[in-house]
Amino acid sequence: MITLTERASAEVKRIISEQGLPDGSALRVGVKGGGCSGFSYTLGFDDQVGDTDQVSQVGDVRVVCDPKSSLYLNGTETDYQHGRMGRGRTFRHLLQGASGQGEGR
Repeated sequence: MITLTERASAEVKRIISEQGLPDGSALRVGVKGGGCSGFSYTLGFDDQVGDTDQVSQVGDVRVVCDPKSSLYLNGTETDYQHGRMGRGRTFRHLLQGASGQGEGR
């Protein structure tokens, strides 16, 4: 399961509202080949959920992940940082103790 911090959840809700996305839009999280660890994170919004997608509700935010990505993302906490050094998402693998930053899409 993927979790979101309160900051990340608030940022997702802000973006959905600001961009006028359809009701029921979900945060779609995934991984693809590439990046320094062999994978990079993908983030986007989707109002379509496939039959095999993993769906979880994190507070007011619905999080959707394809089955392959969920194998790598299970136990990941997503946060949103905004400070003097910039802003962006961070990912922390709670089950593995690793962390990284994602670019998203």
